[in-house]
Amino acid sequence: MSEREHKVSRRQFLSYTLTGVGGFMAAGMLMPMVRFALDPALKAGAESNVEYVCELEDVTDKPQRFTWSFNQVDSWYDSTVEREAYIYLDGEDVVALSSICTHLGCTIGYQEDTSRFVCPCHGGQFEEDGTNVPGTPPTRPLDVFEVEIRDGAVYLGQTMRRD
Repeated sequence: MSEREHKVSRRQFLSYTLTGVGGFMAAGMLMPMVRFALDPALKAGAESNVEYVCELEDVTDKPQRFTWSFNQVDSWYDSTVEREAYIYLDGEDVVALSSICTHLGCTIGYQEDTSRFVCPCHGGQFEEDGTNVPGTPPTRPLDVFEVEIRDGAVYLGQTMRRD
């Protein structure tokens, strides 16, 4: 092959150069946008915050409501968040149920006489273990918290959905 066949025309050279520079500039503009979009998703599973709720000796075999609060920082907004859970002993295991109804998000209450959780909004009912009562509005059980026992104290983490 001759040297003439390997030469790149002026038009091809400019086309390749402008395509390369344009691609480099596009990547430079898109990378911060992609990082901004993915950053919350990457941080979500990075750390599992657990908060002190009560002493293990305070937990009984009947569900009791415990409340706790913690500071939460969302970008530039610093706030105090209050949470509550119904905690009880199931044999040797500590179970912490969310107090949020899975139907419409109302706060439920525990009725000792029927041993059920009742939602005041639409009459939803849950058994003592958090499973939904058939024929009532909720279609799935109450969510449960991650439970961690350390030095005789109960710490709760994120809620986990049960189906």
